[in-house]
Amino acid sequence: MNTIILATDGSSYSDAAARYLVGSPLLNRDFIVHVVHCEPDVTGDVQAFIGKADIDAWHHEESGRAMKSAVDILTEGKVPFECHELTGHAAEKIVEYAAKAGAAAIVMGSHHRGQLLDAVLRSVCGRIIANAPCPVLLI
Repeated sequence: MNTIILATDGSSYSDAAARYLVGSPLLNRDFIVHVVHCEPDVTGDVQAFIGKADIDAWHHEESGRAMKSAVDILTEGKVPFECHELTGHAAEKIVEYAAKAGAAAIVMGSHHRGQLLDAVLRSVCGRIIANAPCPVLLI
């Protein structure tokens, strides 16, 4: 069974990627989707005032909220999945996770802000495409 990484940020673009996995005639159903969401780590200043357990709970809550709609779409489409919460720099962590999981592909929705803005912001999609250990499908 192949592993497909569905990187989600809770946006309608991520939901479109989930719907693609459910409905695409191009894909066979011999895969499991690893739904991943990455929350940025908090700064040392925050860590000095808030305990690790509270920070971990906040990351868990935010990731659950971001993955919910994609999970609902996959559940309704009867696509097998697992959820994984990551913390850190999104592009870096998603690429690391894909390599560790032996992913056949990374699927994600693209916000497509335009070339100039993406060049300035260095989009997450662009960084994943540049470093991914497997094909990346942008929806």
